[in-house]
Amino acid sequence: MKTTLAPALPLPSTAAARTGLPHWLRVLHGCQPALAWTGWLHLALLLACLLLWPLDERSVTGLNVWVKPAKFSLAGVVYLWTLAWLLADVPAAGQRSARRIGRLVALAMLVEIGSIVMQAARGTSSHFNIGSAFDGAVFQLMGVFILVNTVAIVWAVVLVFRHRPFGSVAWVWGLRLGLLLFLVGSAVGGSMAGRLAHTVGAPDGGPGLPVLGWSTRHGDLRAAHFLGLHALQALPLAGWLLGRTAWRPLAQGLGVALFAILYGAAVAGLYWHALQGLPLF
Repeated sequence: MKTTLAPALPLPSTAAARTGLPHWLRVLHGCQPALAWTGWLHLALLLACLLLWPLDERSVTGLNVWVKPAKFSLAGVVYLWTLAWLLADVPAAGQRSARRIGRLVALAMLVEIGSIVMQAARGTSSHFNIGSAFDGAVFQLMGVFILVNTVAIVWAVVLVFRHRPFGSVAWVWGLRLGLLLFLVGSAVGGSMAGRLAHTVGAPDGGPGLPVLGWSTRHGDLRAAHFLGLHALQALPLAGWLLGRTAWRPLAQGLGVALFAILYGAAVAGLYWHALQGLPLF
């Protein structure tokens, strides 16, 4: 897939190539340095949170105080590096915009993870926390930069429709539809912010699934949010797999479209299920 990029994209420097990094990491650093380096920062924070987890007995909403920043750090690495990989397939004509999108997303994610880690260190929650003027300001700041991230992804959707990415029909449509469904998952997150809660039918913080924390007694919108956001990985992966088949391009494209419809229906179903106050399991 990325072997087609050499003529179109800025390649890593010779010095970077000598570092022994895997090819995919060299692609990320060469095409999207802001996303690549922000991903490394999230990885470092993940390791720090895992080290602090057993040393700190404080809890927030029923979970160890470092569980949430650890989860968001891991999710951030996956998101940042996935987006960098996808934008690397935009042809040269769209690479200036792709890099600008990458810088916007990197900035937004830095503000979000910084806020989450800071609030965890203070022993309080970051999301939906308006218990004091400071906590409310932190939550509002996060909201502003999540909006920045959403605008950047809308820009990315326009970009990949305007400049056809490299790859098979299935891969291209998996990329496009994955970005669109990611926005659906973001909208679910917006609905949680509007409610100032993710649990439906009870306050946040009750019995939940291990590590994830999703309520096992009431509805929890985080399941739909999670599934929607990970369309960014699932749809391109489905497109890549279909692109390796012997199917004709039209059949590949229809296969990706069908998968996207089913995936979107699953997100909608989880959202409706949670709004009824019903737990996932």
